[in-house]
Amino acid sequence: MLLSGCGGADNRTLEEVVEQVYSVEPNANISIQNRDGAVLVYGSDANEMRVQAVKKAYSRERLNQIAIDVSIKPSAVSVTTKFPPQAKWALSDRSGTVDYTIVVPETASISALDLNAGEVVLDSMGGREVHARLGDGRIFARNCFTNLDLTMNRGTLTVAYDWWEQEKFSAQVNVGQGNSWVFLPTEAGFHLLACAAHGKIANDFNNVPLTANSSAREMKIDQIVNGGGSATINVRVEKGNIKIAEANP
Repeated sequence: MLLSGCGGADNRTLEEVVEQVYSVEPNANISIQNRDGAVLVYGSDANEMRVQAVKKAYSRERLNQIAIDVSIKPSAVSVTTKFPPQAKWALSDRSGTVDYTIVVPETASISALDLNAGEVVLDSMGGREVHARLGDGRIFARNCFTNLDLTMNRGTLTVAYDWWEQEKFSAQVNVGQGNSWVFLPTEAGFHLLACAAHGKIANDFNNVPLTANSSAREMKIDQIVNGGGSATINVRVEKGNIKIAEANP
């Protein structure tokens, strides 16, 4: 553990770093719950889970009240963050944040990743499925050849593939308010479904026209790209724009 402080005497931030390594099954189901901060998840070829948690708070009392609870079972792993109660009279929440960096087997599944506000990163996941929900902030998923299910209330959501694999997988994206970007290699074959209920869609794979519902101002795409293959990309944004970008690795 490392405890340090910075800033002024009345507004300093205290930090505590907790690191641990756990043996897990390669196909384990992993759930992660956090409130404010970041959750960065990286897939690797090792049958272990490395967890680094950086706790931040404005007082030692608050810092000590933030608890990291890791439960390891034969096929299920959970990482849960427990925060102190939020003060009802405060103008802003000063109960603290936690930033996670978690390395898991790339064949593992993320059964649930929940974060109220902050940043979610998912990199190189190839298990059965990945489910992530973010309230406000940013989601970035990179090279995740799995069944992605990403939901965000407000912010920016990006899905990117540096290369393409001919296997069955999907990316299901839902954004309440904000923008969504999807970067795909030129040779990628997939079924593209996109809907901007109140916004615009820009599509680099634009060999078919957009369809519009004039009464609802809804823009839609339903398109087979490069033969379709076995992959499906499905993006929906309620208020905001969608960009489907052709990007070579």
